[in-house]
Amino acid sequence: LITGASRGFGRAVASALAERGWSLVIDGRSGDALKATLGQLLDAGATAVIAHTGDVADPRHREQLAASVQGQALDLLVNNASRLGPSPQPRLADYAHHEWRQVYEVNVLAPLALTQILLPALRSSSAVVVNLSSDAAVAPYEGWGGYGSSKAALDQWSAILASEEPDLRVYAFDPGDMRTQMHQEAFPTEDISDRPEPETVVPALLRLLAKRPVSGRYQASRWLVQGAVA
Repeated sequence: LITGASRGFGRAVASALAERGWSLVIDGRSGDALKATLGQLLDAGATAVIAHTGDVADPRHREQLAASVQGQALDLLVNNASRLGPSPQPRLADYAHHEWRQVYEVNVLAPLALTQILLPALRSSSAVVVNLSSDAAVAPYEGWGGYGSSKAALDQWSAILASEEPDLRVYAFDPGDMRTQMHQEAFPTEDISDRPEPETVVPALLRLLAKRPVSGRYQASRWLVQGAVA
């Protein structure tokens, strides 16, 4: 199950798994983009794809996602859907509280709530939970107070879940800078064409899933280097 799979890194991960014959449940807020992604995944070789249009911050939408895997094995949950916040991003002194709450709803509370309702299925498969993190979770970048602190909170509950659910693998995965719509929104006046495409980062996550190391926080850059050496 991959959230935020209609574009960017989520779509790239879904495509890679489709090529390997996985059955997928995906979601996204744009119905048109999700429909296009659905067709691409089936063409790529996915065994089956269930797509739900909606916002992970909506409890009813999360229940729809959970219903799609009821009674089935769930081997992997990728909490990828994220909210940047205002663009350009404001300093903390100017950050509107309602914007802050929205960022936390999507980046912290929604993935936790989805993970909670999926725990029975995850436990039955000794599954992997991947929470998409960011270097902004550990570095105090000016203007990244909302997004960065939300990802730090995501990292922390990922670590706690790992300690509470030792049969699962829980990874906070930092993909690094990528050439995505969100990254462009974070830097609206900059040319980000030098950033890597999401598809070039996916092999790092695939290696992580294949090796299945202990739960923890992992950076894509280190796994890409290890893969190149291997």
